[in-house]
Amino acid sequence: MKNKSAKARMKELRHFATAMTFLAPSMAGVLLFSLIPLIISLYVSMTDWNYTAGLFNWEFIGMENFKNLVTDTWFLSSLKNTFIFTIVTVPIGIFLAAVLAVLIDRFCNAKVASVVRVSMYMPHICNIVATSAVWMALYSSYGPFTNMVRNLGWKTPPKWLSDYTWALPALMLVVVWAGLGYRIFLYSASIVGLPKDIYESASLDGANGRQTFWYITLPLLKPTTFFLTITGIIGSFKVFGYTNVMTKGGPGSSTYTLVYYIYKSAFEYKKMGYASAIAVVMFLFLLVITIIQWVHNSKDEK
Repeated sequence: MKNKSAKARMKELRHFATAMTFLAPSMAGVLLFSLIPLIISLYVSMTDWNYTAGLFNWEFIGMENFKNLVTDTWFLSSLKNTFIFTIVTVPIGIFLAAVLAVLIDRFCNAKVASVVRVSMYMPHICNIVATSAVWMALYSSYGPFTNMVRNLGWKTPPKWLSDYTWALPALMLVVVWAGLGYRIFLYSASIVGLPKDIYESASLDGANGRQTFWYITLPLLKPTTFFLTITGIIGSFKVFGYTNVMTKGGPGSSTYTLVYYIYKSAFEYKKMGYASAIAVVMFLFLLVITIIQWVHNSKDEK
């Protein structure tokens, strides 16, 4: 019995060592590229560091950067724009993707559906600069988008990306369009795995397409919706490329976002400590939102 017990323990140790060998590269990556930079960023956020003066030329100032954020109008505008961006683009993008995924699954045969999904996925993998250049042309004074709006009855359309009121909505439209194909792909994959007997029972009970979508499909897609909500919120907080290429944060502060202000503070104003403080605030917002979503989703599953 003792020999068997010793052999069993050795077998368990070998399995544990094998598992740790496979996990070690990922754990090392998380440690080197996530955890350690996070700790360094937390410390840098409490310093006044101009990185051009040297790597360790850090002057510790405590919570001064965080106190300055409260009265910084550019930071407050960036925070407001980021929240507006998230509140608008995430729900609209998820709802449109769910509707389109259901329509593609229901009304397209397998081959056509695959072509449609791949076509809609292309903007997600296209270069952001190229996509931005195309949309800047569409938004120009005599571009197709502006002409379409003009033909619909709007005699003097705004200069979309140069208008303080319309610049942010114009960017939102681009981001929703670019991310639609990715969400459709995930929803389509989930729809394929849904149980067909539930739909057959609903059809026998006289449920129409709208009722089936609202009361069967959407509830069954809740895990996918939860994943897309979390990743969508994180992605909307990190939006930078389209802003940097299309508007440079302007006009004024109308399209400033948190990440864009982090970039400006760090690499143009040379305030790396202040930029790190903004990054810490953004991290805390995302952490709180993710925890709330996670708790809410766990309660629904129970």
